[in-house]
Amino acid sequence: MGSPISVFFSLNYLVILIYYYLSNSSNLVLSGDAIESPQYTVVHSEPDLEIRLYVESSWISALARGTTSFDKSTKYGFDRLYQYIHGGNLNHSKIPMTAPVLTTINSSSPGSGYFVRLSLPASYGGNPPEPNPELNLQLDKWRSHCIAVRKFSGFAKDDNVSKEIEALVNSLNKHLTGKATMVEDGSYYSIAQYNSSKHLSGRLNEAWINVYAEGCPRYQGKY
Repeated sequence: MGSPISVFFSLNYLVILIYYYLSNSSNLVLSGDAIESPQYTVVHSEPDLEIRLYVESSWISALARGTTSFDKSTKYGFDRLYQYIHGGNLNHSKIPMTAPVLTTINSSSPGSGYFVRLSLPASYGGNPPEPNPELNLQLDKWRSHCIAVRKFSGFAKDDNVSKEIEALVNSLNKHLTGKATMVEDGSYYSIAQYNSSKHLSGRLNEAWINVYAEGCPRYQGKY
C-alpha cells in the first residue's frame, strides 16, 4: 500500500474523474447541495403530503408532442433543455443545472403533449439567454403560488406516475376536506425528478398539483 499522501492524491483524482463524468452526462439532473432549486416555504404538512408556497420563478420549457408516453416525452424534452443550458442559446453561454426536471401532463387531453421544464437560476432575474430557434423552447414565468406535493422513491415511469398523482389527490381529500383547500385545475399535474438516471438508490421524485389553500395566493396562471 502507498504512503498516506499518495493515497490521498489518488482518491482526490478519482473524485475529480467521477465529477467530470457526471457533470457532462446528458441524463437527468443530479441531486446535491450545489444544485439550485426554486425557493419555497411549507405552509401545511402531513406525513404523506406537503403544501408549499413557492416564490416567483422562471422556467425554460420544451413541449414534447407525438407520444403519450411520460418516459419518452420527458427524455425528448430534457434533451432539448440540456442543449440549451450547454450553449444552445444566442449567447452561447452555459447555464447552471437546476433541480428538479419537471414534466407537466394534461390528463384531460393526452394528445396535447407534455411540458418538460427546468427552473432558471435566480441570478438571471427572469431574463435568460434566448434559446436557439431550432430547439423550440419557451420561457414561462410563474407567479408565487402553492403546490401540493407527494414524495415518492424509485424511478418515475409510465406505469406509476398516475398512481402517485391519485395518491396525492386522496391525501388532499383525507387531510384537507373542509379546510378551504382546492385544486386549481385538476386536469394538470406534474412529476418532479431530482436524480440522474444513473442514480439507482435513494431516488427522490415528487407528484405536484397546483392548489389554493389558507396562506396561498390564487394562481390562475400557466401550468
